[in-house]
Parts: sequence; structure tokens; C-alpha cells
Amino acid sequence: MLEKRDFYINGEWVSPTTPHDHEVIDPSTEEPCAVISLASEADVDKAVAAARAAFPDWMMTPVEERIALVEKFLAIYKERSEDIAQAVTMEMGAPIDLARSSQWGAGYAHTKAFLAAAKNFEWIKPLGEHAPDTMIVHEAVGVCALITPWNWPLNQISLKVIAAAIAGCTMVLKPSEESPLDAMIFAECMDAAGFPKGVFNLVNGDGATAGSRLTSHPDVDMVSFTGSTRAGIAISKSAAETLKKVHLELGGKGANIVFADADEKAVKRGVMSMMNNSGQSCNAPSRMLVQRDIYPQAVEAAKAAAEQVQVGNAHDEGRHIGPVVNAAQWEKIQGLIQKGIDEGATLVAGGLGRPEHLNRGFFVKPTVFADANNQMTIAREEIFGPVLTMIPFDTEEEAIQIANDTVYGLTNYVQTQDGARANRLALKLRSGMVEMNGKSRGAGAPFGGMKQSGNGREAGVWGLEDFLEVKAVGGWALDAAE
Repeated sequence: MLEKRDFYINGEWVSPTTPHDHEVIDPSTEEPCAVISLASEADVDKAVAAARAAFPDWMMTPVEERIALVEKFLAIYKERSEDIAQAVTMEMGAPIDLARSSQWGAGYAHTKAFLAAAKNFEWIKPLGEHAPDTMIVHEAVGVCALITPWNWPLNQISLKVIAAAIAGCTMVLKPSEESPLDAMIFAECMDAAGFPKGVFNLVNGDGATAGSRLTSHPDVDMVSFTGSTRAGIAISKSAAETLKKVHLELGGKGANIVFADADEKAVKRGVMSMMNNSGQSCNAPSRMLVQRDIYPQAVEAAKAAAEQVQVGNAHDEGRHIGPVVNAAQWEKIQGLIQKGIDEGATLVAGGLGRPEHLNRGFFVKPTVFADANNQMTIAREEIFGPVLTMIPFDTEEEAIQIANDTVYGLTNYVQTQDGARANRLALKLRSGMVEMNGKSRGAGAPFGGMKQSGNGREAGVWGLEDFLEVKAVGGWALDAAE
């Protein structure tokens, strides 16, 4: 078991005011792997006070200096890559190869993209030729509460912390209590980079106490939250009392529309994307809509692909998926698989219980349902496990209607060799992101959704803008000395 660590506040590791220990469970073994302290409201207040005190100076620190500190951080983060990967594997069950590549790598890539965006960003610019002495100033929002989930922890921490730091905000990070260990290493990297005291603070805690205090705190100017839609609604209500800015990245139920002319790898690619990270991705292509002309073949291809997916201990190297994060999540997924069976979908791969070779750990069989319709529970609810739901369609118009018939709007996918049709669908699908024919979005592209998938955008220039206020200044002295 790892050595216990507490909170990082005002440039120091500090102990809680009222000790309240929490065991972190390794989902591959169901055994405790670390103990952390959960913050009380008083601990949160200390962290917010440190951020508030640091804000005026940090906001006025030249952006070049803020960028230089982030560049120092990036080098240290790279040096700690193996420590971070091992922590992610142990705390939330990402297989070690995935933790070393995509889990750690997401934080690295986002930080690089933010640095590139910041160096080209116009922090102060004229309104236009008609008003050369009216300046548009981009100014830090203030003290930010950053609340991150357990499924892609470094991805979400970097999207929030790095953008906020470059923008000139100070912050309090509260990672998920399910995956706090990587956040503590992240804090060590921030400390080693030399960020001024109070700019970055970390408290561990649960949503009911630490999260609620952060989202309602009068000295917090903005909340950036990634997690469930249910929690996002609660945070919005809490923050409304003090009119905070609220940025939400929430759930998804993405449609992957496979037309008859899709490339031969489209179905397998969709299955593998669904199973990645054990299905614990808000942008997973969890509904596969298949044109009826090729539907029987697609079901067989999906079955074969799912049966090729290996499941194993996250600490083992190799190409396989690991467990889901905890017992509650495992039980939820089992309940939804049973619901799919009860409501009449055809189970073509996987199903209830652990894989036969595993009798311990929160492992789920890679599961595929066919012959579903969009009103079934497995097509409506975000399962957050390695479970794919296949639905047939006849026409392009029907595919669009089914894809958009959801409360979510995060990511949709299109598979067709008809470029005009692909572009048409990209404009008609109601989601913040669309990916076509296996091509992912470029570095620095915005991440975010519509409807109950949230608001705001993360990554690149859009991620910076989310942590900035816009100020209009008339009568700017154009001939003033710097």
C-alpha cells in the first residue's frame, strides 16, 4: 500500500483539519492500494483562501512567464511518466500499456497543444479598423474550482489545470476519490516546476462535502466539472446562488452510423473503440446504427470482434482491457446488461458475470447486443462499460433521426465512402463532435457537447477562452510607453 498523502495547499503538503480516511481500491484485485484523507469544508476553505490570495499577482504575471512555468511542468511531467502510469493502473484499472500511452499521453498532448495555442493567442487586440482605440482584453476569470473524474484522469486534469494556469487563474483541484493518486503526482510536478504559492491547490474529497463546498463557495468564480449529467445538474443549481461561471463536460450516448458502403474495417473499429478503457469513456460509440443492407454481416463482425477482446489484470502488459473502476459500477453494468436481455435485445457476445477465467476483480465481459431499438434502456442510458448496442436503419434520414433521439450530444461517428453524405451528416448530427471513417480530431480541436452532454469547450484555444473574461476598453492610449 502506498504512503498516505494529504492535501497540497499554498505550496505545501498539509494535513486535514479533521482526519477522515478513505481507502483507494485496486479494481483488478479488490484490495486497498492506498489511503487518502477526505477534505472537510474547513480544508476546502483553506485552499480557496490560498487561491484567492494568489490571484491578483498571478493574473498580472506576464503570460510569457506563465507559459515558461508550464513548459517546465511539461518536462517534469514527462520524467514522471512511469510513476503516473503505474498510479492510474492501480487506482482505476487502465491496463498498464494503455496507462503509459493514452492515459499519461493525453495530459502530455493537451499541455503541448495549450502551449502552442497560448503563444499565438491575441490577449489584447483592437476591436477593428473602425475603432482602433477600443481594445478587447482577455482577462483571467479568477479562482476556479476544478472537479475531475476517474475514467481519464490526466486527460481531464490537464485540460483544466493547464488552461487555467496559462489564462492567469488560480485554482483548487478536487480529483475523484476513486483515482486520486495520479493527481498527487501531478501536484508534485506543479510544485517542482515552481508555480507560486497558492496558484495551484489540491484537496481530495467526495462530492457531498468537498465538491459541494467548492461549487457553492462565495470566493470561487468558476466551476469546471467533468462527470455525470446528474452531478452536473446539482452543481449548476449550487453555483447559481453566487452566479458563478459553470463549465460542464458530462455524459454521452454516441451513435456510430455505419452505411452499406463503409470500409471493411468499420464495424471492428467501432467495437474496439467501444471497448477501449473498458468502455469507460463519455465519447464512446456506444450505439452502432447499421444500414439494413449489411446488418446481418455487421452483427457477425461485431460478435467476432468482441470475442477477440481479451480481459485481464490491469498490471499485466499486453493488449487487453482491464476491470471497471469499482463494485458499484460493476453492479450497475450488470443490471443494464440484464435490462437489455429482459427488454428483448439479442445478446450476441458477452453477457452477465465475470469472464470465466477471472473470479476476482471488477471485470466485465465485452458485450454486444443486436436487434435493439432506440427506446430500449441500453440505447437510452449511458452504461459506461464495455457494452455495445446495435440498431438497424434503412435510410439516411432515419439514421439521423435515431442518432439525434437522445438527451445527450457529445460525439457521433459516421462510416461511409460517400464524402458528400459524410459531410451532410456532420452538419445534421446534434453533437459537439463528429468523427468520420476512423479519423480522429486534430491536436487542439475543441472537446465538448450539446444538450445534456454539457456546455463550454476544452482543449486548444477554446479551452483557454473558457477560463477568460472579455473586457472592452475604450480610449486606449495607442502611443503610451510600455
